[in-house]
Amino acid sequence: MKPPQSWCQLPFFQQDLPRIAADLAGKDDVLPPGDERFAALEACAPADVKVVILGQDPYPTPGHAHGFAFSVAPEVALPRSLNNIYKEMSEDLGSCPANGDLRFWADQGVLLLNTALTVPAGQAGGHSRLGWSELTRQVLNSLSDKPRAFLLWGKHAQGFASDIHGDSHLVLKTAHPSPLSARRGFFGSRPFSRINDWLKTQGAAPINWTGEAP
Repeated sequence: MKPPQSWCQLPFFQQDLPRIAADLAGKDDVLPPGDERFAALEACAPADVKVVILGQDPYPTPGHAHGFAFSVAPEVALPRSLNNIYKEMSEDLGSCPANGDLRFWADQGVLLLNTALTVPAGQAGGHSRLGWSELTRQVLNSLSDKPRAFLLWGKHAQGFASDIHGDSHLVLKTAHPSPLSARRGFFGSRPFSRINDWLKTQGAAPINWTGEAP
């Protein structure tokens, strides 16, 4: 696992990654593939990040995870949480993307970061204690240097709120979009329009969440 060049200054890559890599060496049931584990960070250099969406761990179904939180390849059926995200987006913005591939969000400066970057196939949360969370904390700390929007869905993501420093950010905390909790405050939260309205106040271009032509 090669560290993403624009983030390699974080201590995690020298202090923690070698141990994690050794733990994963020789295991062929780890998702996503090795060359996709830092895909979200590779897609968004620190200076380009406008919005951070924090997920938990990759999808444990083979063929689903590709290194971006909540995202799946275009041909994959929508996972239940992503389906609920699209339901809320349709209510909020009037439409949603045509498939589950969210990489076009990353192209606009949306960092889709999971707090664990690997998972054993079929074992959701199986690497939650492997040490990846230290990378999450360092990323959030480094991104506190200027105003950004942070979207923290559910108690797990909200547990990292203390790693976001300063009061100039937009930090949105709601229930997780999973079927078990979406009706407890996720539906109706209108995160996409709220983030875009805030970005405009910062003089930044809004995110094209739906993928439709302006």
